[in-house]
Amino acid sequence: MAEQPDGLITIQDYIRWGATRFNRAGLWFGHGTDNALDEAGELVLGGLDLDPGLPTSFRGCRLTPAERVAVTDLIERRVTERVPAAYLIGRAWFAGLRFDINDQVLVPRSPIAELVEAGFEPWIDGERVGRVLDLCTGSGCIGIAAALFLPDADVDLVDISPAALEVARRNVARHGVGDRVRVLESNLFDALAGQRYDVIVSNPPYVSGAELATLPPEYHREPQLGLHGGEDGLDLVLLILLEAAAHLTESGILILEVGNSARELEQRLPLVPWTWIEFERGGEGVLLLTREQLVLHQGDFEEA
Repeated sequence: MAEQPDGLITIQDYIRWGATRFNRAGLWFGHGTDNALDEAGELVLGGLDLDPGLPTSFRGCRLTPAERVAVTDLIERRVTERVPAAYLIGRAWFAGLRFDINDQVLVPRSPIAELVEAGFEPWIDGERVGRVLDLCTGSGCIGIAAALFLPDADVDLVDISPAALEVARRNVARHGVGDRVRVLESNLFDALAGQRYDVIVSNPPYVSGAELATLPPEYHREPQLGLHGGEDGLDLVLLILLEAAAHLTESGILILEVGNSARELEQRLPLVPWTWIEFERGGEGVLLLTREQLVLHQGDFEEA
């Protein structure tokens, strides 16, 4: 149990103190927040089982002795163990929705949330989306959010990790979408023979070996299976590009996050007409290709 600081009484007291501790410790923020104050707010409120939208007036409420101990321990663990706040409190937010997570899945943070909130428009008519595949689903956040924003669509959540799929199943139950969302264990498309989708969306492992070695400690708390995409980061990306067309409807689209591996991908495949999506809330490295484009450049993907 961490030593209790003197003079801290209210929720806001602990958020302020936590932010100071984080700044002095030189922590890295990138798992849902980008600064010490927001990180402390998420950690303290999560430790109290309160939502981030808690009215400001309630931040003056006093903590009980037991709550003070629990919150102090969370703050100290964040500093000493460099564990992302989301793992410490077991939750994260994606597209405005709460998801249960643990260290068997990546912390949700993809800019693809913006596309999901828009029903994947203007890239495809959301009202005509009947089936969605969330490939390399992890916690299931992208696919489950798609099911909620597209209430007439059926969604498949696919991952190779049984531990990740357990988390995804809990989130399917949490959001009450089990009638339209399937959870499937598969190595990419291996278990999906004959299945076709209007939208395939994927945030696969795409971090190169060189980039992985430079990442702050917080990222090394995440499952490397969900991060490392081979020496150049493109091992799974290229396989998805090669196989996606066979699983898309005629007017279907592939949305694929490749992060900092985007430049390497363009250099490897200079003839492909990449569409790089721009996001209002920030983020980059997400590409879009139609089925027609995927078929046209099948030979390039095979060669790569």
